[in-house]
Amino acid sequence: MSAWLDTDDTVAEEFLKTRKLTEKRFRAYRSVIRSFERVSQRHQALSREMLSEWMRERKVNFWPKSSQVQEIHIVDDFIDYLLKRGLIDKNPIADLRLKHGARGNRPVWRAIASPNPDDALVALRRPAPFGSFLGDFMQNHVTLMRNRGYKYTTEADLLLRFDRFLQASPHLAGESIEKMVAAWAAAKRTPHHAAQCQKAERMLTKARYRIDAKMLPRPCDPRVGQQVARIYRKPHILSPGDVRLMLDVSRSYSTRTFSYRPLCARHMIILAYCAGLRRGEIARLNLGDVDFNSGTITIRDTKFYKTRILPLSDSALSELGAFVDARRGAGASQDPQSALFWHDHPSGRHSSYMVSKMITEVMRQAGLKPLSGRAGPRVHDLRHSMVVNRILEWYRTGVNPQERLRFLSTYMGHRDINSTLVYITVTRDLLHEANERFRAIGIRCLNLEVAS
Repeated sequence: MSAWLDTDDTVAEEFLKTRKLTEKRFRAYRSVIRSFERVSQRHQALSREMLSEWMRERKVNFWPKSSQVQEIHIVDDFIDYLLKRGLIDKNPIADLRLKHGARGNRPVWRAIASPNPDDALVALRRPAPFGSFLGDFMQNHVTLMRNRGYKYTTEADLLLRFDRFLQASPHLAGESIEKMVAAWAAAKRTPHHAAQCQKAERMLTKARYRIDAKMLPRPCDPRVGQQVARIYRKPHILSPGDVRLMLDVSRSYSTRTFSYRPLCARHMIILAYCAGLRRGEIARLNLGDVDFNSGTITIRDTKFYKTRILPLSDSALSELGAFVDARRGAGASQDPQSALFWHDHPSGRHSSYMVSKMITEVMRQAGLKPLSGRAGPRVHDLRHSMVVNRILEWYRTGVNPQERLRFLSTYMGHRDINSTLVYITVTRDLLHEANERFRAIGIRCLNLEVAS
């Protein structure tokens, strides 16, 4: 007999009622839950052995099949529901995740489904952060930089990867930083890894220089960065026509469970292109961040701890006004602190991943990106396209772009103008407009020099 007695399927039916499901998905969920409860009735408590037995009966071997992954998600959600209701004392998946240091539940399920679950669970354990012989030195450096006001997130992740390599290479203890990094670079000979190793060496030698001024940091080899730049994915600049096509396609954006989603996708594209917002900035927007009286939108606590207030065009504001009305009609919370792109989910908002996924799907349906794979434009390319098309419009209206770049840099939320210059991709149209401007203005200066 199971820990929760559900002979009449009352618990399962109550769980299913809390999820807004279509009739077809409701039947699929009920089938999975009933199979899980049939196995549970043969056990005294919810345990790893019971989960293994259920997976064997359902023939879940966790191959990359969407149906099997979906069944795991359903049962995972049901176990959380049972724990929340107090019908079980513990969640064995959560316990195993904490015990073995897994990042999520899926690796634990995968380990249970493997031929040797014990070995697979042990393999999930990750090394302790900064646990190598150089760990204290690196951790003190990260703490120092964060105390100085830097987020130092990507740099800390890079040093953690180097630390895991050192933990697996105890024979490098006592060697110089340069030799340690050289051994790490030799473990994976790719241009990107070489650039990462060079960056880590630069950080650590500069940290060492603060302790011992005699140990000067070595300059970086520019050829490593140049090699990475040659294979780096170039931004895809979308024309205004491409953006209009995406907006048209977003009106019929296919969705099976959430009729409000096409509106979200459409207005995410509007803000990504018209305001140049990053996907994380879109996901963090709240209802109260849009001020229709002043015609602005507030972007809070973005990169470099910045908050900025952006003016929007009349057309963008009109679209956002219609979206807020539709959002209210969909039953979304009207609390100013609630998500602008509300979602009927415990978090109440779309994540950065979902923002990227929805816009990418619109790109695929519009024919701008292949139906699968990474080729074609990315979500961040809308931000690049906004910069290039803005400069093009300045050229065409007779405005000197150099006088406006500092304002564009502030609008984009950059630290300085150098970060904005990275976004300026020289397209054929941009090169043509620049040549025309030089022909109209620069030639006269050359003629004056010749005459003098």
